[in-house]
Parts: sequence; C-alpha cells; structure tokens
Amino acid sequence: MVDKALDRLTRIIELALAFAFIIAVLLNFTNVVGRYLFGLSLLGSDEVQVFIMVAMTFLGAVIVTRRNEHLRMDVLVRFMPAWLRVLLRIAEQLLLIVLAGFVLSQSYFYAAQMFRIGRASDMAGVPMWIPHGLVALGFALILLLACWRLATGVTRQEARHAAPADGKVYE
Repeated sequence: MVDKALDRLTRIIELALAFAFIIAVLLNFTNVVGRYLFGLSLLGSDEVQVFIMVAMTFLGAVIVTRRNEHLRMDVLVRFMPAWLRVLLRIAEQLLLIVLAGFVLSQSYFYAAQMFRIGRASDMAGVPMWIPHGLVALGFALILLLACWRLATGVTRQEARHAAPADGKVYE
C-alpha cells in the first residue's frame, strides 16, 4: 500500500516536472521570438527557467531514488558474495539517509529564512523560499524513500536482483 502511494507520488512529480519543462521551453521560445522579432523580452523569464531547472534537478532526484537508478560503480559488486552486496546496499541507504538529512536541514532553514525576510527574485518577483523550498522538499522525499527502502528490506531486493551476469551465485 505504501509502495503504491510512493509510486503514485513519483508519477505526480514526473508529470508536474514534464509540465514545468514544457513551460520553460515555451518561455524560452517566446523570449527568443520577442527578442529577435520585436526587440522585446520577457522580464524574469530567465529566472523562472532557472527555478524550473532547480525543481527538475531536485525533484527529479526523487524519481531516480524511487526507481533506484542512481549512477553506480558496481562492476565488481556483481561478483561479490550476496551477504557483502546486501551489506553494501544497506551502507548505501544509510549514507543516503545521513546526507539527505543534512541537506534537508540546511535547505529547510535557508528556505525558512527566505520566507521570514520576504526575499523575492530580482526580475520575476518569485518568492525565494519557493525554489529553496523545492530543494528541501526533494531531499525530504529522498530521505523518506531511503528510510522506507532500508526498513522494508534492501536485503530482499538485493538477494533477488543482484545475481551476477553469468547467473551463478557466488557465496
């Protein structure tokens, strides 16, 4: 049930980011046409595009985390004994929990400070707590996913999916 909810949340984020990307492309296109054909540009469109890229980066990392598709240097890991692969995956999740927790705390306090002082972007007037809050949200969700993966058994997943390419089990 929780897995289905997490999958649904991931899908919602994926669709929202796709929509945001379309908005960024349209903003860019409109700005180029306006600038080169009419000598006008949309003030703040570059800022908004940067904020969309921030959202795509940090919320996109949630999707990557959910799908467990991080870049890994695991050429040798495939040939390790199953118990060692499990230990490495547990260590990976623990490290992810620590790092995501640290970044979450830092970005949360920074976003809260931006909210408190009422800081807005220079050209578009976007409240700066929003892009900084998206970083915090991304790492909060990554932290949640890492905790869930650790609690529900990275060991089960590893035992089922981490067999070497030749199909033999090296115990």
